Amino acid sequence: MSPLFSLFLLHIIVSAAGAQLRPHYYSESCPEAEAEVRHVMKKALIREPRSLASVMRFQFHDCFVNGCDASLLLDDTPTMLGEKLALANINSLRSYEVVDEVKEALEKVCPGIVSCADIIIMASKDAVALV
Repeated sequence: MSPLFSLFLLHIIVSAAGAQLRPHYYSESCPEAEAEVRHVMKKALIREPRSLASVMRFQFHDCFVNGCDASLLLDDTPTMLGEKLALANINSLRSYEVVDEVKEALEKVCPGIVSCADIIIMASKDAVALV
């Protein structure tokens, strides 16, 4: 494969991926999303300041391997061990309750719209901004 073709292919891949990532993505489908996330994160900061660092850590661990998919939020099922209780995560990741609160708040204002992966990203963004 020629270097020029490789560069062109890389440009196409990056452009396609970047087209899906943009600020205010939910401004039409769930206009209240960003404000709701910020509100819950402010409450979490007041309740337990360390929880915001834990949420930021969620984002890192969720996106570190194979992209962001919110797989850290998976509970065990009868046929599968979820990542919450996986050996690598148990006693390591904290503040699941904060992410759950964000999800609950968003489900009230716009049910079924905001993905769990986006919830982790939005909560992490606000955690950084608030700290």
